Amino acid sequence: MRPIGERQIAAWLLACCCMVFFMIVVGGATRLTHSGLSIVEWQPIIGTLPPMNEHQWQETFAMYKLTPEYRKVNFGMTLAEFRGIFWWEYFHRLLGRLIGAVFLLPYLALLIQRRIRGPLAWKLLGVFVLGGLQGALGWFMVKSGLVDDPRVSHYRLTAHLGLAFIIFGAMFWVALDLLHPRPECSTESAARGPAGFAAALVVLVFVMVLSGGLVAGIRAGFAYNTFPLMNGHLVPPELLMLEPWHLNFFNNMATVQFDHRMLAWLLALLVPWFWWKTRRTGASPRSRVAAHVLLGMLSVQISLGIATLLQGVPVPLAAAHQAGAVLVFAAALFAAHSLRAGVAHPTRATVDAARV
Repeated sequence: MRPIGERQIAAWLLACCCMVFFMIVVGGATRLTHSGLSIVEWQPIIGTLPPMNEHQWQETFAMYKLTPEYRKVNFGMTLAEFRGIFWWEYFHRLLGRLIGAVFLLPYLALLIQRRIRGPLAWKLLGVFVLGGLQGALGWFMVKSGLVDDPRVSHYRLTAHLGLAFIIFGAMFWVALDLLHPRPECSTESAARGPAGFAAALVVLVFVMVLSGGLVAGIRAGFAYNTFPLMNGHLVPPELLMLEPWHLNFFNNMATVQFDHRMLAWLLALLVPWFWWKTRRTGASPRSRVAAHVLLGMLSVQISLGIATLLQGVPVPLAAAHQAGAVLVFAAALFAAHSLRAGVAHPTRATVDAARV
């Protein structure tokens, strides 16, 4: 059993993971409700407070009226309608600030108490730095939509989403390390067998997340709302219509959605294979549970993705699909970590100690 201090630190990190999970879901809802450009200033401290009276609401609304989104998309919007999109973006930013506080204050307290030091302290400092970069990247993304084209850059949106998953993954992995450290006597290599397979699945799930960011960024989910074919085609004829050809993988709705579908199909083949290999190789009970969870979560996620596509991307389903992506990523990390720990092959020293 791990020392109580390490379990407490792991619980704190897992709580932060839960907050990042909700942050990603709220961020998805903010994008889906077209609320992300409603706050046109980045004020990390002052912006913590929303408009407190009618005069402040009018001032905030007046600033929004100067944006291309108001002039080209929401012209004539009432103050009441503006408040509806404002609150989504406000809570998204407020949650980001809250996560920063919930992470930084305990971190400093633990550091002062010398309950964390060495590599762990540096790892957690790195997570905090990534969190600060995420806030700056979020504003960099918003700025891209405050110009002539009232849409944020899909490149910046995808980077913002990807960094959120990296932060989540880093905290989740450190928490798992604290709860289930790698046995010192393990001789199993993470580069072979199911362990290497699990690591590859983590990378593949992350790539799929990035492809989903591109789908969201160029609104490719609103095209080809059929399954399993894309408007009657296995491969849409518009796949390589842009020049130069490589732009199709980032800017072409047909190609971006096709890639996202192909990654889903690939995972639908590889994850059951991984589940089968894990059971066949005599992995630990924890690794088998992780394989079950990954297979189950992927099944739910693919079902949500198909339903979201067929229904024309309704906000509740699309938000659930984004939430599911985090859970699949967490399940893949859990599987990779459980196999990375390896099988603790007993040495003569441990056997002799057990006999005493």
